[in-house]
Amino acid sequence: MNNDGSLYVDILNNSLVLQGVKPNLGPEQISQLIFFGFKKNPQDGTLQQAAKDVDLMLLKIISYFNEENINYQLSPVCTEYYSGLVDEIKEFNRKKKLAKEFKEGKLDKEALNKFNGFVKKTILRKLKSHQLKAAFHLYLLENAANFSVPGSGKTSVILTVYEKLKLEGKVNTLFVVGPSSCFGPWKKEFESTLGRTPKLKIFAGGHQLIRKNGYFGDNSSRSELYLTTFQTLSNDRFEVKDFFNSKGTNIFFVVDEAHYIKQLGGGWASAILFLSQYAKYKCVLTGTPIPRGYSDIFNMFDFLYNKFNPLTPTVKTRIKLLEDARSDSLIKDILKEEIGDLFYRVRKSDLGLKCPKFHAPLVIKMNQNERLIYDAIERKIINYSKEDYLKNIDLVLRLRRGRVMRLRQCVSYVKLLVNCIDGYTEDLVKEDKDLRNTIYNYDKLEKPGKLVFLESLIKRIFLKDKKVIIWANFVNTLKFIKKHLTQEGFNCELIYGDTPTEQDSIRDAMTREKIINKFRDNKSGLDILILNPAACAESISLHQTCFHSIYYDLSYNCAQYLQSLDRIHRVGGSEVNVANYYFLQYENTIDQDIKNNLDRKAARMLEIIEQDYGIYSLDMFAEDEEIAAYERLFSNK
Repeated sequence: MNNDGSLYVDILNNSLVLQGVKPNLGPEQISQLIFFGFKKNPQDGTLQQAAKDVDLMLLKIISYFNEENINYQLSPVCTEYYSGLVDEIKEFNRKKKLAKEFKEGKLDKEALNKFNGFVKKTILRKLKSHQLKAAFHLYLLENAANFSVPGSGKTSVILTVYEKLKLEGKVNTLFVVGPSSCFGPWKKEFESTLGRTPKLKIFAGGHQLIRKNGYFGDNSSRSELYLTTFQTLSNDRFEVKDFFNSKGTNIFFVVDEAHYIKQLGGGWASAILFLSQYAKYKCVLTGTPIPRGYSDIFNMFDFLYNKFNPLTPTVKTRIKLLEDARSDSLIKDILKEEIGDLFYRVRKSDLGLKCPKFHAPLVIKMNQNERLIYDAIERKIINYSKEDYLKNIDLVLRLRRGRVMRLRQCVSYVKLLVNCIDGYTEDLVKEDKDLRNTIYNYDKLEKPGKLVFLESLIKRIFLKDKKVIIWANFVNTLKFIKKHLTQEGFNCELIYGDTPTEQDSIRDAMTREKIINKFRDNKSGLDILILNPAACAESISLHQTCFHSIYYDLSYNCAQYLQSLDRIHRVGGSEVNVANYYFLQYENTIDQDIKNNLDRKAARMLEIIEQDYGIYSLDMFAEDEEIAAYERLFSNK
């Protein structure tokens, strides 16, 4: 302790301690420090830090003491610690200034030209102009976010910066967490961008003890590329921490599809924030940084900037209050000021892709039994709707969601009606024995009109090109399509899996990768891929060999729909080839309502996607879209 009686700041047991509180501090000042997170020690009269973060607290109280003109002294340990923090702040501000100058076009071009020279000499893949800029921005900051739209080539950007940092001796290991569907693309892009096959380890599911042992070993057993899921990382956080801290391991930590960690206090986010302090170089990737509200972005910058996050608690509180007041313009001003220099965003209009061709909906007449079943279900729904006022509102909402699902099943594959729907017990055909028999025996009675039309459409497309994707939302429809196309002599494969277990996710990821690689190969003979948007709407690139997507049916999920469009409309092929989209619709059915609804939301999305701080939700993520559809379809009947 000092001998002159002034306030003395020390660090003991990883906690700040203030000695000489009296007579150096008045009651109001002591109250303020307690508000900051200090507690009185009645035995010796000191104030001791109760909060965990020494860095932020030390910066906060020194700033407060200076503002209040309070005389204080720092212990030798505290002085050294504070000096290190000041140096880190200066370095962070220096990098931020460089990034700002670069985004404003004011940066000295010598550094950029040097970086571009490295890319041309070292990186196998020829990067697009927007990818070069995004890579240089990340290289300047070393920790940054890339919010470029899907299909812009974010993975190649990260790999380029990783290679630059690796050659400079700063990193030697790329550790990526994301959905299991991203595993295949990361491996493929690593080879395509850097020209070598990485030594790879995947951590996802499996036997827990065996998996956790896989993090440890000497440097000779270390891989260069590690891929894991959010769930596995959450379960293995302490083993991953030890791995990050192991001797000779220098991590570049990447969070892919980072919107998965938006939930404040969520398990996945907590694990990633815990581990972020053990990696010096970090990046977050997502094309939808603000899916529902402005607070979605908080965890991403907490991850990137542990000590010096410009989104301080005070800034976050202000944003939340402004969000409640719907003051979007003021929030955007705050975000631009605080984090505008810390992320790079490539818009859809920046990609230089050919405009996709959305063919007019292909309206098809239902065959006799399909029409009979659809009309009967619709009439039953109308009759039941008249009795809804007798039921409680929760039951009514469940029934209406279920009824809309039944109509969607009708236009997909009427035999889906024999399946139960969770939370929906209403039987729309129990009183009509003939109709029930028609549904159960449907496959023996006729071939669906959509399926007949699908076969002819595929043959027409094959006259010019040899690759087609077919999208459908129900697993049994996917299997039904594959069965019949195979019987007709088409070579096709199926990928689905709505919510796989962790162990399934490994198996599915490998199987998925094998099928996709075969589909990408023009000489493989696999020309038709049947996909479920729930499983394949993101992280899969098919645009280099396939230019035709057929939507056998649609759902009201606009997020999945928009992501599915990007599978064949992306950088690295769509600059030359036109992406074609076809929509099969049954005449006078719910098909028209779904397509119109998606078109309306997609048009609004095009406006948002060009904005840096646009909230993507609107109503495209609405949980009650089926209820809104029900009102449109049946409110006047």
